[in-house]
Amino acid sequence: MSESYVPVEPEALRRERAKAREMRQSPWWKRRIADGVCYYCRRSIGHRALTMDHLVPLGRGGRSTRGNVVPACKACNSNKKSLVPVEWQAYLDRLHGSPVD
Repeated sequence: MSESYVPVEPEALRRERAKAREMRQSPWWKRRIADGVCYYCRRSIGHRALTMDHLVPLGRGGRSTRGNVVPACKACNSNKKSLVPVEWQAYLDRLHGSPVD
């Protein structure tokens, strides 16, 4: 699979990271993580152990918006790295026992 994408300007990355820091303090995010369940592996790990993951990573042009961030355990967030959803799907299929074509 090709990883062809245009690098994101450093200043744009700084702005998006600042927005993410603000979001983590918001009542919306606190409600989003209240159940303590990882969006990817679905394990219940408690809200304090969840991280904020960008579905489309900032380095791949993603934004810090409600529709692009999910609660993730550290393991899933670390394993996902800079993959976009279509690239990450094969891993999730194996994790959940879904048949792979």
